[in-house]
Amino acid sequence: MTFNRRNDRDRAERESEFEEKMISINRTAKTYQGGRRFRFAALVVIGDRNGRVGMGIGKAKEVPVAIEKAKSVARKNLIQVPVQNGTIPHDIVGESTRSRVLLKPAGPGTGVIAGTVPRSIAELAGITNLLSKELGSRNQINVAYAVFDGLKNLRTPAQVKALRDGAA
Repeated sequence: MTFNRRNDRDRAERESEFEEKMISINRTAKTYQGGRRFRFAALVVIGDRNGRVGMGIGKAKEVPVAIEKAKSVARKNLIQVPVQNGTIPHDIVGESTRSRVLLKPAGPGTGVIAGTVPRSIAELAGITNLLSKELGSRNQINVAYAVFDGLKNLRTPAQVKALRDGAA
């Protein structure tokens, strides 16, 4: 199929710019007359380790299809995270349903001290020094949404100054 080579090359370049990490796979079952039918939900995080990170959930009857759907959703939900000297600019609490995640900046050499979900999101975003604490529900999907809420609401001092100057 030579008529679509350019699109295939562009797609390969686009996919290679992001690292991807599968956080969880959830299996659900529904009982029918003939037996149980399983469906899968995959939670995938992608990032370029340079401030851009995205998260997506894909659901399908087979695991590989669910993972591909999740990757596609994650590419559409990319956010830019302000990373300063390998950490975040200020403390923040991200919330999603009953999950809350406290994210705190850390000094150089501290590393990412966090649970599995916040750690993988922070590492793919390019954050190398961070302290975090999961509060409330520890459901992996809700914790991931809470971390994203916190990262989305981060502001650099320059952004806050620009907002204040605009309001005055």
